[in-house]
Amino acid sequence: MTKKLVLCDCLGSQHLDADALSASSGLSCSKIYTSLCDKQISSAAEEIAQGDVIVACQQERVRFEELADELGCDQPGFVDLRDRAGWGEGDAQPKMAALAAEAALSVPVNKSVDVISEGTCLIMGDDAALQAAAELCDILAVTVLLASADDIPVDRRFDCVVGRLGKAAGALGGFTVHFDALQQVIPGGRGSFPLSEPTANAVSDCDIILDLTGGTSLFPAPEKREGYLRADPAHAPSVAKATLEASQLVGTFEKPLYVRLEESLCAHSRAEQPACSNCLNVCPTGAITSAGEHVAIDPMVCAGCGSCSSVCPSGAISYDAPSVDTVFRRLSALASTYLGAGGEHPHLLVHDAKHGRDMISFAARFARGLPAHLIPFEVEALSSFGHAEILSALSCGFGHVDILISPRSEQDVIETQVDLARSIAGAAAIGTLSPADPDTLCALLYDTKNDQLSFDPVLPMGSRRQVTRLAAKALQPDADIITLPDGAPYGAVLVDTDACTLCLSCVSLCPSGALGDNPDMPQLRFQEDACLQCGLCSNICPEKAITLTPRLNLTDAALSQAVLHEEEPFACVECGALFGVKSTVEKITEKLAGNHAMFSNPAAAKMIQMCDNCRIQAQFHSEDNPFQGGDRPKVRTTADYLSDRKDH
Repeated sequence: MTKKLVLCDCLGSQHLDADALSASSGLSCSKIYTSLCDKQISSAAEEIAQGDVIVACQQERVRFEELADELGCDQPGFVDLRDRAGWGEGDAQPKMAALAAEAALSVPVNKSVDVISEGTCLIMGDDAALQAAAELCDILAVTVLLASADDIPVDRRFDCVVGRLGKAAGALGGFTVHFDALQQVIPGGRGSFPLSEPTANAVSDCDIILDLTGGTSLFPAPEKREGYLRADPAHAPSVAKATLEASQLVGTFEKPLYVRLEESLCAHSRAEQPACSNCLNVCPTGAITSAGEHVAIDPMVCAGCGSCSSVCPSGAISYDAPSVDTVFRRLSALASTYLGAGGEHPHLLVHDAKHGRDMISFAARFARGLPAHLIPFEVEALSSFGHAEILSALSCGFGHVDILISPRSEQDVIETQVDLARSIAGAAAIGTLSPADPDTLCALLYDTKNDQLSFDPVLPMGSRRQVTRLAAKALQPDADIITLPDGAPYGAVLVDTDACTLCLSCVSLCPSGALGDNPDMPQLRFQEDACLQCGLCSNICPEKAITLTPRLNLTDAALSQAVLHEEEPFACVECGALFGVKSTVEKITEKLAGNHAMFSNPAAAKMIQMCDNCRIQAQFHSEDNPFQGGDRPKVRTTADYLSDRKDH
């Protein structure tokens, strides 16, 4: 069934062409309403009741969702045509069609788990903490951690303890806290309450932590730690806000599962040798930890910034809310629909769901709005839009990509990914914007040059690495090798053949299979397309013969194995079978024969030059075989046992 786009010109403030939108987007369109959220709300009810509709309004989304609930209908889809296109400058019909086509795509429901908070709350601080406890004690099960016994109040509606918080872990509904010198109140006697004996390393659990100490945060990126609230105790409005938020954290909540981890693809470590730690270095919340040969991700702590998925070289970590494939499909739908509707020079503006959306809305209502050729693209987390996503946008038809930086974005990760994308696509094709206000945003967007595309758009398909290669070949059709900045996840392995002994330690530990051997010849082979530049091979090489060179090889040679180093095999002196490396066997013979106690005689030294089978045979038949035992005892028969009885 074709989805229906319900249109409203918002009191005549924007121009809509229903026939053009339907022809370009493939959606059926309603008649153009004027006040769908107010005077024509009954018409909105009729449209929603039909089902499978997309309402072209985001401003009144809550009203239409409540209307659907009252009608007992499925929730409609929504697309913002007004702020993103209708209130801008230029012919916005191609952009409207593109936005409508994107909204019609089927997107998998994000995975989530239920988090249960029963309202057990730990409040830390002094006077401000006691005041907050008095306000929350009727809603939450409150315990106040005080630094001194002198501050214990007589109010017994909430518990008080004295001590120091050593460390804390977890998130909403699952905090674990460790205390030092913990003393509990003994509720009896006259005067100040007596305290129990101090307990070292006491451990407890709670659902919520309200930190009003004004000191150092218990967690990295505290604003991203769900269930952990902190405020300056000297600033009453901040304390009141945190107290109100704490009172709302009771019940069952949906916790999105932002990322997916494929442990078998992780290049973190092999054989206790360190390799890739990109995700560990950029995770702001500490949700990612080392777990041997791979990393582990605590989904309860993960705040969904997406930085890990952008910097993961192997694809072991992928953003899943939504998936990378969904992002590629959205980009392709936007570009192809816009160009198919007659639009020219499409530019992409990537923004987040809070800061960027508000900035665009204010720019539309109070400033010039967005240019007709600029298509906004909303993502949940800006830093999840890495170099692969930027390049895919360019390859599927966008002439320029701008990223609207949010104040709370992981800017270091974004800049690193932008630099990597620029090294592949060119600096002029990608930009970042950090405007202070909507007017500045409009000025920046209208001053951007409209570049003409010089290649046929391609469809981004496959993994992030595959899409990067596909996009690079489309954007740089004449390039063979593109030099990349340090730390890039693509590149070559260079081997010092004079130092390499072909021990093949690198082959046995390479996590991606980029390095390989030849079972029939002493060879070190390399497939550049598979190399993650994780550094494990250079770390494990005993001769320090391996160095890494970040680059993107676009030739077909990168897809096949090349020989980095090879030598002549040694022929067994007994059977002639080829084994080992000739130069290595000769060096070992030179160093050990006659110079080591175990190889002092010629027969023992000769074993160095034998293959495995001949060496075993020679050792077994040698006179001084260290594994040789005495003669086997004679087998005893029944007659032997009967003879022993007669003798006795």
